[in-house]
Amino acid sequence: MNGWLPSVKLSRATQLSRRVEEVTAMQQTRLPIILVVDDEPLSLQALRRTLEEDFTVLTADNVTDAEKVLSEIPVQVVLSDQRMPDMTGMDFLTRVRRQWPEVIRIIISAYTDPADLIKGINDAGIYNFVPKPWQPEQLLLTLTNAAQLYRLQKENSALNLELKRTVPQVDEQLKQKREQLKARHRFDNIVCAPDSPMKDICDTVARIAPYDIPVLVTGESGTGKELITRALHYSSHRADKPFVTENCGAMPVQLLESELFGHTRGAFTGATTERIGLLEQADGGTVFLDEIGDTSLEFQVKLLRFLQEGEMRPLGSNRSRKVDVRIISATNRNLEEEVRAGRFREDLFYRLSAMPIHLPALRDRDMDIPFIANRILQNTMQAYDKLVDGFSEEALVCMQTYHWPGNVRELENEIRRMLVMADTPQLGADLLSPKVLRGACGESEDDVLMELEEGNLKDRVEVLEARILKETLIRNRWNKSKAALELGLSRVGLRAKLERYGLEQDKLGNE
Repeated sequence: MNGWLPSVKLSRATQLSRRVEEVTAMQQTRLPIILVVDDEPLSLQALRRTLEEDFTVLTADNVTDAEKVLSEIPVQVVLSDQRMPDMTGMDFLTRVRRQWPEVIRIIISAYTDPADLIKGINDAGIYNFVPKPWQPEQLLLTLTNAAQLYRLQKENSALNLELKRTVPQVDEQLKQKREQLKARHRFDNIVCAPDSPMKDICDTVARIAPYDIPVLVTGESGTGKELITRALHYSSHRADKPFVTENCGAMPVQLLESELFGHTRGAFTGATTERIGLLEQADGGTVFLDEIGDTSLEFQVKLLRFLQEGEMRPLGSNRSRKVDVRIISATNRNLEEEVRAGRFREDLFYRLSAMPIHLPALRDRDMDIPFIANRILQNTMQAYDKLVDGFSEEALVCMQTYHWPGNVRELENEIRRMLVMADTPQLGADLLSPKVLRGACGESEDDVLMELEEGNLKDRVEVLEARILKETLIRNRWNKSKAALELGLSRVGLRAKLERYGLEQDKLGNE
């Protein structure tokens, strides 16, 4: 989609009419419809380029156009900048909440004033806050979850209209949903190879699940920390109670405290209503505190007090409330180093880490990649309603040799891209992005840089030449004629270079 881009030659009415026709056609792809509102053209272009593979993206550079889009097109999520000349993002989303309450609202801003954020939660009912500069993977994840929430809300509303529910029916449906959640999050549903280190980790977590021992899950972003935590909860005696997650990263202490402990009306500027905190909402269940290593020392003191006393006091209240929850925390930081640096309280660290669990990065368990990739592909085919026969052997080898700095989340995005771009029954290595193809040489970028720092000029040039040759061949599906044409070589010259670098033996496909 090219976005909502006003034309000097067409009237507003004509633009809107054409846009409705375009969106109606795009809806057949079943992509969620996202409206991005920002007065900066370059910002709109960057956001649209990032999102357009996974969403139908509409854009507006002012509030008036944005409201016209909302009145004519079934937008599911609005992503609005905070600072705009005609109206702030919070005020705009407050109007959206009144007129289109079913639309999920997200604010994006480089400014994190706690008063603005609290006002956004209370008045605009924002679903999430995206800080600038935004990270593409985190932005995609946030919008994917928002679109999923919209769909679930619509399905729930439809069910409420269709069914005349009774208490026994509701109770039975809740039981069924709980059983479905338990079945979905069993440890044996975590995909891994028979010789994977994840096998021992899952066995360990399954053994401690029945006991309320504090668990600290560590590992890089995207390694599956929340997946393990959900499996732990749904295998415990708290499985029939709520499971609540809170991402503590980059959140002001007052807002984080309000989210977890709640607040009374008038507790601070913008607190116009009483709010029940997540700890109280999860009473009897599990609270998952993600990115706990990013919290401030001020918040750590309050969390430690709750863990010691089992009581919480909402902001502005003089009464404590008893809450029974299991706390599971996670971080991608080394908390022991954070303690030594004085950025994390030692007493809180020992409270949270009675049972530490470390999840290895995807590059350290490459034997799992074919299993995980095939599971992701099955789910993506179902979501996109597009069927293929699977991956070629060469594609799987390339994926196993790439280092995946974004771990499973990056792998998932890569497979989505491959499926969307595929025009053959099998997903071949030629569909992989260039950064993954470069990993097919069996060397990391650091390894190549080290090789380029050693040897004479001829040796260094040969390192690069071998990598370029192999990447070009893979991208052209090992068609030597096409590869030679792209590289400006004769077929005989290309064959001589392949023999020189021993690339023929690496070939996994057919010519």
